[in-house]
Amino acid sequence: MLEATDQVLVNDLTGAPSLKQRRALAKIITLLESTRMDHRRRADEVLNTLLPKTGKSFRLGISGVPGVGKSTLIESLGLYLIEKGHRVAVLAIDPSSSLSGGSILGDKTRMEKLSVLDNAFIRPSPSSCTLGGVAEKTREAMLVAEAAGFDVIIVETVGVGQSEIAVAGMTDMFLLLQLPNAGDDLQAIKKGVMEIADLIVINKVDIDPDAAMRAQLFITSSLRLLGFQGNPDHASHDQEFWHPTVMTLSALQGSGVPELWEKILHFQKLQNANGKLQSRRQQQAGAWMWDRIDAGLKNAFRNHPAVQTLLPGITAEVNQGTMAASVAARRLLEAMGHEFF
Repeated sequence: MLEATDQVLVNDLTGAPSLKQRRALAKIITLLESTRMDHRRRADEVLNTLLPKTGKSFRLGISGVPGVGKSTLIESLGLYLIEKGHRVAVLAIDPSSSLSGGSILGDKTRMEKLSVLDNAFIRPSPSSCTLGGVAEKTREAMLVAEAAGFDVIIVETVGVGQSEIAVAGMTDMFLLLQLPNAGDDLQAIKKGVMEIADLIVINKVDIDPDAAMRAQLFITSSLRLLGFQGNPDHASHDQEFWHPTVMTLSALQGSGVPELWEKILHFQKLQNANGKLQSRRQQQAGAWMWDRIDAGLKNAFRNHPAVQTLLPGITAEVNQGTMAASVAARRLLEAMGHEFF
């Protein structure tokens, strides 16, 4: 059952758009991100209460290497969507230092125009060194923003390592941003992130139009090849199914943004019609549950009294080279009461 203060937050969040709603949204996300157990229990109650009001937005994931122009594109797209009557929430993931654990959380400074609009909400969150470059509570924050009535949720990742895989696993559409001089046809043909991208956008076409055109041709050719040997969902030429495409734009100048939104709407229409959108969300919900189970088991293992007793000595032996890491792991797991094979 919700506490009285949390019930007020839920009422403010699900009410009419206002400053009070924005404050409630920020406070609930902060509650979700807290590591205190009492806050975690409160957050669980709030999330379950809000669940019936979620699922009505379109979730767009955007990733790309640092400097590719993710924030600029998000601001241009956000401004365009708000003019069209949409409400846009941006969940920007900021990389955390592996040394200090701190984050700059400065993404809002790159979206000056968007951040001051009433129908926009921008929330930078630290990745907290989470594998995949996505904040641990991003999925939950997405649900809260949906309950607040934001109909377009944009998740911006840090753009490193496995961040593309992570954001594709929590959104309806994964957009990969590329630079005009990102590489040749050999780079474009490499598997991995290209196989999971629903739409590839080559940004900064205003800087070098010729290079952008070459990159578009290279990547388009590679997608055709991957259609035969890559993702089976991309192999069909049936027009009732979405096929990954490549386009160019200039986020800084705003050119190509309306065309980008048209492609996104076409994707949404096809995925709704063929049932792919619903099945994708169901798979993501199941994966999210197991992800939380994995994190909970790891946390329980670290806090187990027997493990805490043995850990310093075993860690020292591993560091000194007198015990193999696999043997150390097995002994710690056995101390918790589990066999390790």
